Amino acid sequence: MNYFQKNKKNIIIGVIATLLIAALVALWLQKKVIHSADDIVGVVYPSTLSVGDTLVFEDKTQFAKSKKWNFGDGSTSEKSSGIHFYSKPGYYPVTLIIDNKYSKSFPVLVSARALQKAKDTALAKTTIEAPLQAMQFENVQFRAVSDAKQFSWKFGESGTTDSKDKLAIYSYKEPGDYIVTLYTDESIEPIIHRIKINPSYDALNDQDVSVEDAYAKIDDDFKRHLQQIANGNNFNSHYNYLLQKYLCNNENTVVKVNDSKANNFYMYCAGLQFDKNTVIQTVKVNFDDAQNCVTKVDINQSK
Repeated sequence: MNYFQKNKKNIIIGVIATLLIAALVALWLQKKVIHSADDIVGVVYPSTLSVGDTLVFEDKTQFAKSKKWNFGDGSTSEKSSGIHFYSKPGYYPVTLIIDNKYSKSFPVLVSARALQKAKDTALAKTTIEAPLQAMQFENVQFRAVSDAKQFSWKFGESGTTDSKDKLAIYSYKEPGDYIVTLYTDESIEPIIHRIKINPSYDALNDQDVSVEDAYAKIDDDFKRHLQQIANGNNFNSHYNYLLQKYLCNNENTVVKVNDSKANNFYMYCAGLQFDKNTVIQTVKVNFDDAQNCVTKVDINQSK
């Protein structure tokens, strides 16, 4: 009996073991040394997007010595991760190339960006609510009728931005014709409003007018603004005009109506705006000794 016959069983076991070890080694080599496109660990998302949206790419392939992304629109990148933007709609095969040998593609569909529906111009259009005329030194109210969030007013006198509120109040120091511009975050073009500022009579600065005429004009000016309050027009602008122009900001200035019990200026004006159909017939103001501030106002009125 020869050697093979004597050790047949052991030889067969040895061959099987050798083949098994060889298979395991081959499998290990395939995983560690021999690679394919299936071993690429890359990701691209989202797979569908619109022009201008962000495309994210990332590669975590362990064995890669070099990598290159080709985005299908002529752009490339050698970074492991990052973002990309498409400027035109279309189908783009994004390809990741590893070690100039292995590659994997990711299909990306880029759609045209949907046009935002135009807003109803009747609702979206910003307008300015303000008088067409006002007096010098009068507090003029400007209101933006708008759904915008940001406002920038230029009232045409200072040359700079005068207010950033939706409701703004401004007092013109000089008479003249002014162009008011309002900028908002809803429109590139400004909204325009024209206003004429009439000169306010100042008795102390007019040397050609007699004292009697000067006081008469002050009385008439005072009467005109009180009548505006009685007619239900903007209370704050007319009230503040009289308060600042003649009363030296004293809201407690004495007011007597039709020789009745004395009241203060604020309480009188507050009641006047709710007392409908009141007609201011005459107004007589009385100044202090320095002729600077009105200290008493005598009023005749009726309904």
